Parts: sequence; structure tokens; C-alpha cells
Amino acid sequence: MRQKITRRSALLLAGATLAAPSLSRAQRADPRVLRFVPQAALSITDPVASLAGVAVNHSYYVYDTLYGMDAKMRVTPQMAEGHSVSDDGLTWAIRLREGLFFHDGEAVRSRDCAASLRRWCSRDTFGRTLGSAVVEWQTPDDRTLVIRLSRRFPLLLDALAKPGTSPAFIMPERIGNTEATKPFTEVIGSGPYRFAADEFVPGSRAAYRKFDRYVPRQEAPEWTSGGKVVHFERVEWVMMPDQATAAAALQAGEVDWWEQVGADLIPLLRRNRDITIANGDPAGYMGVLRFNHLHPPFNNPKARQAVLAAVSQPDFMGAVTNSDETAYNVCHSFFPCTTPYGRASSPDPMAEGNLERARALLKESGYAGEKVILLNPSDFASIAPFGLIAHDLLARIGFNVELVSTDWGSVLGRIVQRKPISEGGWSVFPVWWSGMGIVTPSQNALIRGQGDGGWTGWYESKEMEAMNGRWLSAETEEERMRIGDEMQALAFRDVPTVPLGQFFIRTAYRRSLTGMLEGPRPVPWNLRRA
Repeated sequence: MRQKITRRSALLLAGATLAAPSLSRAQRADPRVLRFVPQAALSITDPVASLAGVAVNHSYYVYDTLYGMDAKMRVTPQMAEGHSVSDDGLTWAIRLREGLFFHDGEAVRSRDCAASLRRWCSRDTFGRTLGSAVVEWQTPDDRTLVIRLSRRFPLLLDALAKPGTSPAFIMPERIGNTEATKPFTEVIGSGPYRFAADEFVPGSRAAYRKFDRYVPRQEAPEWTSGGKVVHFERVEWVMMPDQATAAAALQAGEVDWWEQVGADLIPLLRRNRDITIANGDPAGYMGVLRFNHLHPPFNNPKARQAVLAAVSQPDFMGAVTNSDETAYNVCHSFFPCTTPYGRASSPDPMAEGNLERARALLKESGYAGEKVILLNPSDFASIAPFGLIAHDLLARIGFNVELVSTDWGSVLGRIVQRKPISEGGWSVFPVWWSGMGIVTPSQNALIRGQGDGGWTGWYESKEMEAMNGRWLSAETEEERMRIGDEMQALAFRDVPTVPLGQFFIRTAYRRSLTGMLEGPRPVPWNLRRA
């Protein structure tokens, strides 16, 4: 199958220049405009209501955070000037730096921060944990935010700085006061770019204009920290109908940067001297299968264990990397294997894919042939292969499985539905998480047992949440590592999610771009055109 995909992509690329989006000569020549092909279509612009990576990437243009993270994963002030902590660790005072303005001309005030963080805490995995410890968000003056806690929370700044899924972006108070599960439509931030709402075509096109009142920090930029100096007056996001068309547009100079390149097109793009191929997220991406824990058959842990027992990670990783063994790690962990918590349990529950063991576990579950709906985003090149392999694997185990292939936006809309299969529900879907989004136990939605308040699939475990509480209050990193191992061992027993491996998605850009920053997000600051 992989050889057919490779040959097909080569043929498509050879002829795709005719189908590439046509830009005028004036547009192509304008050095002030950066044209970017995102990982997927942007349809929801709210990074709290939507956990899609493309919504978070969009938000880094528009919003800013109180704290950022540098390349050594150290927390650094961003919108904050600094902070102080009371002797008992229960009161944190964060002081905003001067000169912060929203795109509508209003100054950023502490009450905007309080409303934004309250909303974020009601939705994000790590944020919910922090929110459960907050007694009150106080705003004694416009530049001071005071967070009063019921218990010590040593990792408070880590929560505010995390660059993974759903960072703690700051928005105007009126937006922060909206219900977290209902996406807002007014996109107003204080970041280096303003969102061009009048040009937005959901699923097709987005544009951003430089915000002249943004005052960057003076430190050198690293990851999501430091001086976010932008040199392009305008950034345009252009969706492509397929991977081959995107490759042709990049080669023709009609776009400048393609965020995620299909693995089978990399050899062809490497031949072009005007194109640079680089790694994206340095922590890679973790492919997973996520179960719906509310309805049969995956409300039964034995059925979930059956899938875990059958998975052979190289099958999934080879499909998404075109069998490039330098582009993936077999990673029998719920954490990225290039990060501290990313180590296999002992004994290793995924030592080898074992179909016979899987079939025995399915029989023990009492599975009665209930239909399994496997959702798969056919338009998302770095996820779709997972669904095809999972469909075949589930059928071989003995599940009555139906593959529903649709666009990514439709998948996102369906996986928040809690209805049974008979009413349009779902059973399982493949996806990947940015490695930086799941590097610690508390922020790792793959294993957190928050039930209705957690990630879709709604895995609930009081035992897991009690362990997480111990992890947060641990005084030493050694103790946190030990508790993290315990949480992972429980996850391998309960199987809220099946890890498919760690892989690295290449990014590609025109060699005329300089200043590209490595990091967990594809950000445009520091970029210039030579």
C-alpha cells in the first residue's frame, strides 16, 4: 500500500502545477506578505472551545500569554512584568508590563486576565486542575492580578506558560466571560497580528495584519517566549485541496511555507534547491486512538485492552512517515519518548502486537457484536493513515467496525457528541497530539480521568485524579517522576487511549525565508525574506 501511495503522490506532483492556486504576479512579488499553508482548515477560531492544533496556532498570532516557555522548557515572563508569592504559597501576585493594548485600542487590564483565565480553567486539562485550587481571582488595580489559592500549587506558572493544547491566552473581559463550550466569533487579542475578520472564509482562507501597537519584549525569541518581532505586514493562510497541490505551489513560489509536508513528498521537495526541509515540533507528535468511554463496547476496559494488545506501532508509524525510520520512535508510553516522563512501563504491555491475546480479551469483555463507528479525517494527511490501519486491525480482532471517512471539521463536530451509535454517536477515532502538549502528567489529556470535564471520550478515574493531586503537591522532581510512572501504569490498565508511537512531521519553506524559529508552534515572528 505504501508504494502505491508514493507513486501516486509523485504523479500528482508532476501535474499539480496546473491545479495550484493562482496568485497574481503582484501578490507573489510583494515582500511584505507571508503566505502559509496550515496543517488543516481553520474553521473555529476559539482556542478554548476548540482543542484543534490549527486553532491554537492561529491564536499565537492574535493573542499573547502572561508567561512563555523557552527552548529549555523554562518559564519566562511574557505579558507579565514579574510576580511575587506569599510565604505560605497561597497567594500569587502577577504584575502586567506597561504598554499592552488590545486590537480594538483598549488597554489590557488585570480583569481581562482574570476573565480569560477563569474561562480557560473551565476547559483545559491542566487549567481545570489549577482552577480547582483557586479561591478567588482578585484585581486590586489595572495592572495587578492576584490569585488566591486553597492549597499550594507550585506549578502555577508552568500551567500559565504551557505551549501545548489550549494555552492560557489573554482576551478582553467581555470575551473571557463567554461560556467556554460555545465558540466566540469576535477575535480580539493583544498579540503581534490582528485577525482580518472581513477576509475570513472558514475552512479556506484566513489573513492577519501587523498590529502596530504591539510592543515586543527585548529578549531574544525562543519557542513562545521573548521578543515577538514581526517583519511581515501581512500573513495569509491558504488552504490547499490536497498535498500535491501544496507541494506544487511551494515549488512555484506561490506560497512561502508549508507547515506539515506529507512524508511521501519529502524526497521530491528535497530536489528543489530553493526549498528547505526542517523538523516541526521538537518534541514530535504522539499518534493515538481515542475511545468513547460512555457507550459499548469501549465502556468496557477489556475491550479497550484488546485493542492495546493488538497494536504494533511500526505499522502505524511506517504509514504516516513513508517508512522513514529516522522520522519516528516506537514509543510504548503515554508521554513523548524524548521527554523525561516518556519511558515504557515494566513489564511492557505493548511488547508486541498479539492478535490472539487481543481476541481472547475481546471474548472476556462479553462483546456482543455491537457496531463500532471509527471516525477518520480523510483530508488530514498525517492522521488519515492511522484510521485505515485501525479499521483493518479492529476487524481482524473481531469488532463489527464501520469506517466513517469525512473531513476534519466534521470529525471535530462529531467527537463532542455524547449520543449512542444509533443516534449518530461514535466509538473511536485516531488523532495526534503535539508532544509539548502532553509532556507532564497533569497536562496529559491522554490519561487524565476528569470524566465530563476532561477530553472528549470522557474517561473518568478517581484513582488517576488522586495520583495527579499527589503529583502536583510533590516537593521534588524525583517524587514527581515516581508518581508519573504510577499514573502511566494505571493508564495501561484502564487504557483511556492507545498510544501509536512518536513521530516527527517535516515542515518546508522557501530558502529565501530567514530567522525560522524551532519550537512547538509554527510562529511567524523573527521571520524575514532575504
